[in-house]
Amino acid sequence: MKKEAQLDLYHQMVLIRRIEEQAAELYQQGKIGGFLHLYIGQEAVSTGLIAARQPHDRVITAYRDHGVAINCGLPANEVMAELLGKATGVSKGRGGSMHMADASKNFWGGHAIVGAHLPIAAGFALGDQYAGNDNVTICMFGEGATNIGFFHEALNLAQVWKLKVLWVCENNKYGMGTSVERASAVPEIRQKAEGYGMPNSRVDGMDVMKVYEAACDAIEKVRTESHPYLLEAVTYRYRGHSMGDPERYRKPEEIKQWQENDPIGIFRKQLVSKKTTSEKALDEIEARVTQEVAAAVEFAESSPEPELDDLFKNIYAES
Repeated sequence: MKKEAQLDLYHQMVLIRRIEEQAAELYQQGKIGGFLHLYIGQEAVSTGLIAARQPHDRVITAYRDHGVAINCGLPANEVMAELLGKATGVSKGRGGSMHMADASKNFWGGHAIVGAHLPIAAGFALGDQYAGNDNVTICMFGEGATNIGFFHEALNLAQVWKLKVLWVCENNKYGMGTSVERASAVPEIRQKAEGYGMPNSRVDGMDVMKVYEAACDAIEKVRTESHPYLLEAVTYRYRGHSMGDPERYRKPEEIKQWQENDPIGIFRKQLVSKKTTSEKALDEIEARVTQEVAAAVEFAESSPEPELDDLFKNIYAES
């Protein structure tokens, strides 16, 4: 990967982190309503994964979707405005935190019902199969979704019909407040693909370049060999499941241990040690991100609320 591309990945990861930190503050101020699920700690997964896709490849994810939206190219202004429920937001203020989407960028949304978007991903891939194109559908979900029916139905159909789906499990160790060891019969989520004869692998989800390389390999296999693939990215969320999570199920020492393996810090060390760039250049990127996020907050707070007359618009797609 060229230097410019690597620096862009660093910019994206820092931008996600700062947006999420700012979102937490705005939520505590009462400016963001509903649920808010932060992506802090998991930035390397979506950043490395989406960097490996082609523009025509689809992306669909669950409700922890702000970072994925940024990686898919949605402007920070629109993401922040959507968080605040404003008319200038990604989904015109209708979706909020869990329902960001932009079909023009092949980002087919965050979905609030656990696992319900997996059959939709299979449907996308089936449509592409009928159309005879080589699009790959990238479907992201948490490890908690692998214990419910949607997961097994979708993986089974994908394998039976040889659909071009890259299933990506973001294993952040906890499904809400339950550890993966207490909820899953197998220690590695990728093993669940074995029951469907599906190729699979596991990657360190805290290292963006490892994710990128694993994703490139998996996407190439899906595209050229016309079959689904399950990639498990082992990661960790530093904050609670959502802003209302009291986090009584894990100790502060555990969080601190994972924070020492911070994905942004890992990538920063790599860039400097390999002499790709300097500490000063990375500091400048972070300063630019700070200004970008401040501008996004100003844009969002000054944006209008959705009009009541617009409530019933866009309910159905135009024919």
